[in-house]
Amino acid sequence: MSTTAVPLHPIAKGSLTRLWIGVAAIALAAGGLAWAGQRNLEPSPATFLTQNANAEGVETTQSGLQFKVLEEGAGPSPTGQDVALVGYKGALLDGTVFDENPQTAMPVDGVVPGFSEGLQKMKKGGKYRLWIPPQLGYGEQAAGPIPANSVLVFDVQLHDFKSRAEIMQMQQMMQQQGGAPQALPGN
Repeated sequence: MSTTAVPLHPIAKGSLTRLWIGVAAIALAAGGLAWAGQRNLEPSPATFLTQNANAEGVETTQSGLQFKVLEEGAGPSPTGQDVALVGYKGALLDGTVFDENPQTAMPVDGVVPGFSEGLQKMKKGGKYRLWIPPQLGYGEQAAGPIPANSVLVFDVQLHDFKSRAEIMQMQQMMQQQGGAPQALPGN
């Protein structure tokens, strides 16, 4: 019986050290990627709202709406029966802007409940930041670019507001001033 010997070549000097350095580099890279991935995860709506409630200047209403007065306005606040002239920017917690308008009229009771509640806290000329929890926004339904169960973040400025009766009266006055439509020439 014969035994065949396989010759083993000696390991080059420093090879083992390079191997361990490579293993350590791969482990560090994997740890760094895991850390970077965790950094970009959004907290759950409940976690965010709990943390945000403790932020400086943030107030939480009984319904769960959170707001911060950026600039206080003056005079009375609109009611649910009014039409408000506002400028706003709406975003998700990750900063994705889903809607904005520098000046638009909207019925105070014709928007999501959290936005309506926030408007009714404001005074003319005021600027607020609103954090609307899912139950006061779109809840479990996705709405266009807004995923289900999203906290909505709005920066809102209340330019002015009028009652619906005032708006109807203004529309009637404008119609009266315009008069009846004129017949087209040649008819």
